[in-house]
Amino acid sequence: MKKLNLEKIENLITNFINRYNIKNILLAISGGQDSIYLIKILEKLKKKSYYKYLQTSYIYVDHQWKNNSKKQIQHIINYIKLVNANIIIYQINKITLSEDECRKYRYNIILQHAIKYKFKLIITGHNSTDKIETFIQNFIKGSGIESLNNLAIKSRVFQEIFILRPLLKLNRNRIYWSCKKLYLPIWSDSTNYFYKIQRNRIRQEFIPYIKQYLHKNIENNIKYLINNYHYQNEYIKQNVIKLYLKSKHNKRTAINYIKINKQNFILQIKTIQLFCFHNLQIYLETQKIIKIIKQLNKKLTNVSKIISHSSFIFFIHKNWLYISIKT
Repeated sequence: MKKLNLEKIENLITNFINRYNIKNILLAISGGQDSIYLIKILEKLKKKSYYKYLQTSYIYVDHQWKNNSKKQIQHIINYIKLVNANIIIYQINKITLSEDECRKYRYNIILQHAIKYKFKLIITGHNSTDKIETFIQNFIKGSGIESLNNLAIKSRVFQEIFILRPLLKLNRNRIYWSCKKLYLPIWSDSTNYFYKIQRNRIRQEFIPYIKQYLHKNIENNIKYLINNYHYQNEYIKQNVIKLYLKSKHNKRTAINYIKINKQNFILQIKTIQLFCFHNLQIYLETQKIIKIIKQLNKKLTNVSKIISHSSFIFFIHKNWLYISIKT
């Protein structure tokens, strides 16, 4: 194990703590090697004299996927007791193997807990292998460029609540051997071999197949691609914001669609999406945005209804695209 790994992760966490004046941390754990490794880092950090004020708490969400889930919970509790820390355990009564559903339940529980008990920082154990697997999942779903790179090292999730993913530079294998070197009690999770879960099939079959028969450096190539997509997405977002500010009405809930129609097609889509989100807090699907753009291209001159969505109506008048509440 390179000692540098521990130091880099510790420095990342301490810099974040100092920058945002963090007093308490909520670590979302799964009981696997990533969680155990992070517990070790946090408890080591708290022993430093200038961080003794730091309060840490651990949260675990049990999806009841396996028969021995109670034993795993007891294993986690025993280890948390060993480091003299606190843990909160939530149990989901509705058992499902849908990874998307479980993720929504889990994130909602963790965020609500953080809001209720005023945690400013949530730390998760996502690593670089998770990032690659998430990229492949989103690619299969046909997600847009912004979703292909949705695991960032840090992100704001609610007002002054942040999520930090300090292990994103390390892959699963390196974390495993780091835990071995530190003699940490890793729990072998049998759900990693449930092939009904798409991520497991990607991890156990899809990536190994590509590495053996198509390209042995597939993981590094995906990392490079994710990095490129990040900068491309940032460039698009900056131009969308500029276009929206130039196009929006000074007083009314409207944008000048003549100015928007002159731009690149993807900028048109993103600007109308931003217009909807900024004014209504709704995310309009790309297909509906395309329908709106097609209607705008017909160059209608009178007041004309374009499309309706939920309780809102989109219509045009002169050069402006308006949003109105249904009456």
